[in-house]
Amino acid sequence: MWPESSDEPKPLRSGLTTGTCATACSVAAAMALLTKQQAPQVFVTLPKGQEVSLGIISYDITEHSVKAATIKDAGDDPDVTHGATVWVELSLIPEQGIKFVAGQGVGTVTRTGLLLDVGEPAINPVPRKMITDHLNAIAQEQGYQGGFQVTVGVEQGEQLALKTMNPRLGILGGISILGTTGIVRPFSCGAYIASIQQGVDVARANGHRYIAATTGNASETAIRDRDGLDDMALIEMGDFVGALLKHVKRLEGQVPQLEKLTICGGFGKISKLAQQHMDLNSRASSIDLEALSELAQTLGATEALKASMCQANTSVEALKFAQAEGVPLADAVCQQALEFCRRFVPAHMALEVLAIDRKGQFVGQALEQSQSI
Repeated sequence: MWPESSDEPKPLRSGLTTGTCATACSVAAAMALLTKQQAPQVFVTLPKGQEVSLGIISYDITEHSVKAATIKDAGDDPDVTHGATVWVELSLIPEQGIKFVAGQGVGTVTRTGLLLDVGEPAINPVPRKMITDHLNAIAQEQGYQGGFQVTVGVEQGEQLALKTMNPRLGILGGISILGTTGIVRPFSCGAYIASIQQGVDVARANGHRYIAATTGNASETAIRDRDGLDDMALIEMGDFVGALLKHVKRLEGQVPQLEKLTICGGFGKISKLAQQHMDLNSRASSIDLEALSELAQTLGATEALKASMCQANTSVEALKFAQAEGVPLADAVCQQALEFCRRFVPAHMALEVLAIDRKGQFVGQALEQSQSI
């Protein structure tokens, strides 16, 4: 409950990802192995350079390994892993490099179309890089020449995974270790929606006539690199495209006017927008593979391609099937999304919708110039 003396609600807290928690446990375990010190808290550097500290709740030391654990704090985001115990068991191996292993409660990839190969532990690329960078730095500092085996686990992870998309995606046995920035922002809250609106207003007030709204880091980087936009013109809307579109509509007729809006996101999220979803989070909307296959048919897809797309593991896999047959599915999805967005975006503004793949490369585009002078 908020204090009774406060008239304004407190801003919602950000939290830390499972990837950051696993990195902290790896750091704690490595220091315990190489220096015999059991630190009550450790520091982790996030991908964008911010340093955070995490408490270590336990150490379990054996002859050949150290297991360290922490509690995930997701802030005020309704994350299924909030409060979960994340642990890493670290052991030294003679060959250089990092070997990742799925411990109890962390899933294993069993289907194609994901970021990781079949058989790999569900520890995503950014957490892997964070752990690798921190362990390599500690090894260099301590003069250690060998490598590490990193076993990541989550208590009750098997049960938590049932509340996620993992089983449908073919990630079995537990949750995924996630994170692209290391930070969990409360995407589901009014405060974040307000920040989207404020970002648009600040850009306008500071002379920007072209803004680009993105769903995450990869799409932001892609459009920044393409158009040379500075941070003020980049609006991190996350999954809340509805909040952005409604605010842009409210600005119609106001001076100064925006002249162009670009919306850029992963292909899966843009496909949801094409299906007229205003909240792109998996809790609120789902990817419609059947709709994608029907759209592909209008572009010349065969019945065999349609069937393959309907059975795809992810939207990205469905897109790959279409690309292999020369079907311009991504452009058509962007066009559908653009037509929906145009209901909100004033006619005087040019509108563009872009889709990227998981490598941050553009795969689809739709552009419509302003409809009035």
